[in-house]
Amino acid sequence: MKKTEAPAAEQAHPAAVDTAPKETAAPAGEPAETAVKKTATTRKKAASATKKAASATKKTAAASRKTAAAAKKSAPEAAQTASAAEEKPAAVKQAAPAAEEKPAAVKQAAPAKEEKTAARKSAPTVKESAPAVEKPTPVAEEPAPVNEMSNLPRRSVAFIGSECHPFVKTGGLGDVMYALPRELARLNCDVRVLLPRYACIPQEYQNKMVYRGEFYMDLGRTGRNYYVGIMEYICDGVVYDFIDNQEFFSSGNPYTNLVDDIPKYCFFSKAALAALNYMNWIPDIIHCHDWQAGLVPVYLRTLFQDSPVGRAKTVLTIHNLRFQGVYNIPTIQYWTGLPDHVFSMGALKQDWVEANILKGGLAYADRITTVSGTYAWEIQSSEYGERLEDHLRYHSGKLRGIVNGIDYDMWNPETDPALAANYGLGNVLDHKMENKLALQKELGLEEDTGKFVIGLISRLTDQKGLDLVNAIIPQVLDGHTQVVVLGTGDRRYEDAFRYYEHTYRGSFSACIQYDEARAHRIYAGADALLVPSRFEPCGLTQLNAMHYGTLPIVRETGGLKDTVEPYNTFTGDGNGFTFDRYDAGLLLDAINRAKSLYFDNRYHWDEIVQRDMAKDVSWQRSARQYKDLYLELTPW
Repeated sequence: MKKTEAPAAEQAHPAAVDTAPKETAAPAGEPAETAVKKTATTRKKAASATKKAASATKKTAAASRKTAAAAKKSAPEAAQTASAAEEKPAAVKQAAPAAEEKPAAVKQAAPAKEEKTAARKSAPTVKESAPAVEKPTPVAEEPAPVNEMSNLPRRSVAFIGSECHPFVKTGGLGDVMYALPRELARLNCDVRVLLPRYACIPQEYQNKMVYRGEFYMDLGRTGRNYYVGIMEYICDGVVYDFIDNQEFFSSGNPYTNLVDDIPKYCFFSKAALAALNYMNWIPDIIHCHDWQAGLVPVYLRTLFQDSPVGRAKTVLTIHNLRFQGVYNIPTIQYWTGLPDHVFSMGALKQDWVEANILKGGLAYADRITTVSGTYAWEIQSSEYGERLEDHLRYHSGKLRGIVNGIDYDMWNPETDPALAANYGLGNVLDHKMENKLALQKELGLEEDTGKFVIGLISRLTDQKGLDLVNAIIPQVLDGHTQVVVLGTGDRRYEDAFRYYEHTYRGSFSACIQYDEARAHRIYAGADALLVPSRFEPCGLTQLNAMHYGTLPIVRETGGLKDTVEPYNTFTGDGNGFTFDRYDAGLLLDAINRAKSLYFDNRYHWDEIVQRDMAKDVSWQRSARQYKDLYLELTPW
């Protein structure tokens, strides 16, 4: 690998997380004020004596001011510390917008201090003697952190994956690659995200990318050197580095077919590691995602073992075990150039003649994570293991399950611009009906707030349990219920839902498209959201629904089981409706239980709506668990 004469890449600036001083009220001089008032009332007639006392007081105050000035000069270091602490909140505002709320709270506390100052002005004798007490106040206490995250140990983390919102997104991976690095930056991590520079990335982001350098890299047994360009974009304390090569990334979609995708992601995995070496930015942790980055741990422990980046630890996250990057061994050997010993049954080899990229990544990674605790257990069974259950059980000691969260900046009914009426926990019962009426009007449904509206936002595939939905639609549409479907996928499901829209016009709407804004409006306007998945590693739709006050109806699998507690008729506990076995009758029963509560006991329904909106489903807790995992791997 040879470098061109491109300028050396600068190291990423660490996200600034600083501290701000606590403001404490100066001690009030109340005893002195009382004494003065008593003296003034008892000596009203002795005006001349009072004047003399006042002049003596002024002299005393002047002496106090001189003393304070001397004290000020004798403590330059304290003054410098205070001024430096006052400057830090500005840095925090730039690097961590979410942390801006706390300085605002400090500012709101200030008027109480001003009232005391006004009280002093009404008593001149006290005011003049006070400065000697007030001056040391700014440095009386140690500065308090603006954000407790700044106390956490700092680690540098490189995320390597195939998609990231808002640049390119086809599913939940894009949301995770966007939200998790931003939250880790707030947890005092120095984060970079490495992505392919696809041609489909919107031009508005392409225009903001800054050239960081280029070099040429050999690839496998091709006998060629390939161009690797690095384009950089910085946002919210996270550095995004895009690996540029038009030969591999010129297609309109990130995923096409395995014949094209195998060479593309062999190149990307190796180029990402080479780019870290080129930029001289060596992370403590390299966090890879799905099979498209599955070769990163393998490359790191073989071809890059003796390079600077070779000292990094690796974490590989499984977002969906069904997709593994399986192809014949000669093709993978040709494009990777990996040594023969990695093509063993304990690493990449599968079925004696094929190579499994994800399997190799799992073998060489230091830690494996899945996106929910239940899914981490399920994939070690034959039902959900996708033929890797034995391999995963062997590596179970380094397997963890950490449930995903949602980004409250992107999913917030109080500020969401896509909604007909914004609302929060305090007024959801008033304004959710407005969104229901707006949704019904938008989709051509009968406009009636008394209808029970069920939403379904999903890829239209077998995994999502759509065969169960397809089987029970006629029984669900009873004249009091409406169903809204949004998504694209298998032709048979697209056609089935179009048929239902035609047959049950006014009660069923099939939006066979990808429309992010409409998805937001369905979350806000529906009463319940259907997620009857055959398997679900985590699922974000049920989390979005709960945050928008829409109750989830889900099958107890993977992340759905971890995040949705079934409603208990006797105790009133729970935050949704569930069924266990993969059966259409059980799905219909869960829907009917939800409808019964909605129509017969609206008070309890509204209680669950408010309980769901109050539930913390943000990334903060999950990001802390990832940070703990990074610290476990790097205890230095």
